Amino acid sequence: MNYLQAVILSVVEGISEFLPVSSTGHLILTGFILRIPQTEFVKSFEIFIQLGAVFSIVFLYKDTIFKKFTVWKKVLAAFIPTAVVGLMLYKMIKYYLLGNSIVTVAALFIGGIIFIIIEKIYQKKKAEIVSIETLSYPKAILVGLIQSLSVIPGVSRSGATIFGSMMLGVSREAAVEMSFWLAIPTMLAATGLDLVKSGFQLSLNEYSLLIVGFIGSFITAFFTAKFLLNFIKKNNFIPFGIYRIVLAILFWIVFFR
Repeated sequence: MNYLQAVILSVVEGISEFLPVSSTGHLILTGFILRIPQTEFVKSFEIFIQLGAVFSIVFLYKDTIFKKFTVWKKVLAAFIPTAVVGLMLYKMIKYYLLGNSIVTVAALFIGGIIFIIIEKIYQKKKAEIVSIETLSYPKAILVGLIQSLSVIPGVSRSGATIFGSMMLGVSREAAVEMSFWLAIPTMLAATGLDLVKSGFQLSLNEYSLLIVGFIGSFITAFFTAKFLLNFIKKNNFIPFGIYRIVLAILFWIVFFR
């Protein structure tokens, strides 16, 4: 991997991390286009640059993130099932799922259909929960369980969290914020686990690539998060479902036929 490829991947990560389109899926497909070999370092790079997106959320909520203890209790309750699944399936995720283009395209397509169906059903209901503070602990844990499906590349962590929350009666705005907040412990844990498993055995050049990726994803994720918060005030998520389906079809036609 060179520095230009690192910048491109970091921008893709930052744009797609908080949109329900699967950042991991986009990274895998982008790597496929750029002919980047799926080496152990590249897989670790794709996990590590999520930290940039995490810190963009910390910066976005810097005035309240260390004050909302009630929110953190619900977020940590949701994080527990994701952490358990991540620990149990770490090897399978990294060695068999990450880098699998066919699984990614299939998940993008199926997820797009499911997202549209859920949105159509949601439009007929009135949200009962308008803030994370009022989300019950059982429902928070259910959100975490649904988020754990995102270990499959192409599913989308943010998409699973957002639509899982909406299915439980959470408003779009609160669902998006839940996705943002839950990303913090989830991505910190995923990155920390990968670094520990890899034994921090990286070269100076590889560390510099990680720094470039971190900065790129931080900047792009910050502006993407702000865009999404404004977008959902007047729009639903159906465009993202359609985008997923179209993208999956295009990739299948161009690269797999």
